[in-house]
Amino acid sequence: METENQTYVLQFILQGFSEDTEVQSLLFGLFLSMYLVTIFGNLLIILSIISDSHLHTPMYFFLSNLSFTDICFTSTTVPKMLLNIQTESKTITYENCLSQIYFSMLFGLLDNFFLAVMAYDHFVAICHPLHYTVIMNPQVCGLLLLASWLLSVLVSLLNDLMVLRLSFCTALDIPHFFCELNQVVRRACSDTFLNNLVIYFTSGLVVIPLTGILFSYCKIISSILRISTAGGKYKAFSTCGSHLSVVTLFYSTGLGVCLRSGATQNSRTNAVASVMYMVVTPILNPFIYSLRNKDIKQAFKKLRNFHPRKGYFVSSLQMCT
Repeated sequence: METENQTYVLQFILQGFSEDTEVQSLLFGLFLSMYLVTIFGNLLIILSIISDSHLHTPMYFFLSNLSFTDICFTSTTVPKMLLNIQTESKTITYENCLSQIYFSMLFGLLDNFFLAVMAYDHFVAICHPLHYTVIMNPQVCGLLLLASWLLSVLVSLLNDLMVLRLSFCTALDIPHFFCELNQVVRRACSDTFLNNLVIYFTSGLVVIPLTGILFSYCKIISSILRISTAGGKYKAFSTCGSHLSVVTLFYSTGLGVCLRSGATQNSRTNAVASVMYMVVTPILNPFIYSLRNKDIKQAFKKLRNFHPRKGYFVSSLQMCT
């Protein structure tokens, strides 16, 4: 009899940030600009790494993957939000909501794993420089990349499948600008014990990359302090300075979202906090790496000064043949 009172959900309503039309127009321009800068900045890093053979190293290999993940991470939520503002509609279909849950979690987890792998790469480069090429060989890099993708895909798929088992009746308004997993689960009218258990398991999984990062940097700092010269210390620190800045930004904003979500379960302040985590962090990463990394700056200059000529294509074709 209980199932007869439950209805199939066709769509959810994303409340977003504000009902004011003027504020909506301002938000549209702001988020569109931020989204375009995020896409352009991260694409520029990817193209620079691909085009410069000096950057074909494990560190920049994982940086290019991180930039790709940031593009996808932002693209899972911002385009739909911009479309809703432009069309003055707040609805999202059940299928699209599930897709947002899956892909936002997938690329969020990938960010965690890639940052941990990059920390490990810095640890090997600074603490074991003589064995770096042996330890971080192409096979190991490929396995680390594959493991990151497999774990992220499986965990995201598990959470998405757990949402499929839920029934929704009323209260389908989501005080967010995208379908956030916790908010969707809270609006179910069926038992959510297993869903919450899986969510806690996922949250615990995020601690593993963070633990690896902290362990790596403890070893890195210890090694840097043992360097006798100031120039050596500066060179070692500059190697991981950009990554450390990105890690600090990513986990501080992510922790802020978790704390805010726990304190205010039904408030739009959760959405504002999530903007820092899902929009601001991906847009700042290219600036952090380009401003603090000399290799990336040089690659940008080479990419900017690159002018393909007929002779270049002729010589390239001759090499291919």
